[in-house]
Amino acid sequence: MQHAVATLSGGNLVSLRWVSSETTDTTMPTEMMTTDTPMVASAAVAETTGPNPISPEMKELQWGAGSFIVLFILMRLVLFPRLKKGMDARYAGIRSDHEDADAAKSGARADVVAYETALNDVRAQAATRIDAARQTLDTERQSQLAQVNSRIAARRAEADDRASAVKSAGRGQISDAVAAIATRAGEIASGRTPDAAVVKQAVVSAMESAGAR
Repeated sequence: MQHAVATLSGGNLVSLRWVSSETTDTTMPTEMMTTDTPMVASAAVAETTGPNPISPEMKELQWGAGSFIVLFILMRLVLFPRLKKGMDARYAGIRSDHEDADAAKSGARADVVAYETALNDVRAQAATRIDAARQTLDTERQSQLAQVNSRIAARRAEADDRASAVKSAGRGQISDAVAAIATRAGEIASGRTPDAAVVKQAVVSAMESAGAR
């Protein structure tokens, strides 16, 4: 008795074997099949058709769904909170850096304003001190000039007094000499000695009138 054994690959018939209890196995390729055996090949194919290798099995679907659910739970409860926490910390750090930069900028502007105010105050104080020093110098200069002028006037007065004394002394000596000469001339002219006081008075009057001219 003979029966057909078909070999499938990917749902396609590869070979067909006829198995007999009396003879050895005989392999018949598909292309050598005769037209009088299609019913037997179809029956063999129908009998030997297995599961489709492309279609996933139920346990594969269960493992995939379980892995996806575990990954989702892990992402939702562990990874995403950590990522969000890190992003929040980074955002807070960047915001803090911006706030520190703004505060530093504001502080720098305040320092510049304070520096300019202090500089203006120093300039005003310097101008005030310069004016005060100038006034002090002018006062001291005027005082020193007054002292110098006073000293010059005193020395001039002393010099005038000395010159007047010298002049008076010279005039006295001159008048005495002139009086002596006039007295001698009167003695020679008149043969007698004139009054000395009268002669001196006449000489002084004559010298004063000559000085007035």
